[in-house]
Amino acid sequence: MDRSAFFLSLLSLLVCLLPILQACPSNCHCHGGELQHVICDNVGLRKIPKVSEQTRLLNLQRNNFPVLPTNAFREMKGLVSLHLQHSQIKEISSGAFRGLKQLVYLYLSNNDISVIKMGAFDDLSELTYLYLDHNKISDLPKGLLSPLINLFILQLGSNKIRELRSGTFSGAKDLRWLYLSDNSLSSVQPGALDDVENLAVFHLDKNQLSTYPVAAMSKLRVVEDLKLSHNPMKVIPDYAFQSFGRYMETLSLDNMGLEKFSDKAFAGVTTLKTVHIENNRLNQLPGNFPFSSLENLTLSNNPWLCSCQLAALRKWLESSRSRPDAVCASPSQYRGQQIRDTAALRNCKLPTRRPRKGNRH
Repeated sequence: MDRSAFFLSLLSLLVCLLPILQACPSNCHCHGGELQHVICDNVGLRKIPKVSEQTRLLNLQRNNFPVLPTNAFREMKGLVSLHLQHSQIKEISSGAFRGLKQLVYLYLSNNDISVIKMGAFDDLSELTYLYLDHNKISDLPKGLLSPLINLFILQLGSNKIRELRSGTFSGAKDLRWLYLSDNSLSSVQPGALDDVENLAVFHLDKNQLSTYPVAAMSKLRVVEDLKLSHNPMKVIPDYAFQSFGRYMETLSLDNMGLEKFSDKAFAGVTTLKTVHIENNRLNQLPGNFPFSSLENLTLSNNPWLCSCQLAALRKWLESSRSRPDAVCASPSQYRGQQIRDTAALRNCKLPTRRPRKGNRH
């Protein structure tokens, strides 16, 4: 091949590559076949850049996008993962993510989002992971999440949500992990959880719930991890966990000012392994407290009344490898003594179960 033919071939190749070479936005880093990953982390962007339709991952963290406009990503039809953390977002317009029918991961954490217009999540039928924590969201209108039929994890921690109304999660029937920690929730209305009955992880800690939302919670079927810590709740009522008691393994009720479990609070609970009830005002435990499957129990800083009512607790403490701290507050002569060691319970007998009728032969 002569020199002129070589340069002609090289020029043709460059012309073919030019659209790809131009596809990487200014100051960004692009890699992967056909620029599948576009990284524009902290490069001073104020407008959503244009990228190749082949792009699979777009990282726009630490830029400045006060409003995500309608059709902001419409040409990015192949996008699977979109990162918009720390981008000073205040508002998400209706149809902002229109066209992203293959998107699986959407990260919107650590922004100033207070307005999410209805229709904002249109077209996100494949979205599985949605992170909206550390924002200023105060309301979740009915229907907002309806397009998210494949949503599996929803992170809404550290916002300003005040209540969950009936229909809040309409459409999100596959949701399994829901995080609502550190909000301003004072009400979970009946019907609020009807559409997410398959939740496995449900965190409601650090809110303002003063009563346990029995009606709403009774719709849940398979909760394994329930966290209610740091809510001003004094009583856990009868049948609180019955609808999912066969599945619940971890229960966190610490730092609540909790004073009492109703006699049937743990009805139906059979698989509980870890319970946190420290830093409350409890002096007794109900007769049906589920010690049989329990592996870990934290119960310090409660004013325990060391009477025979705690005999089952004493027996569990004696056999526990973790040796948690549990001290008598009364009667006065036993104050400060460890429940597992105190003479107050030395002669107590555990209640015996009556044999069921029909067992005799």
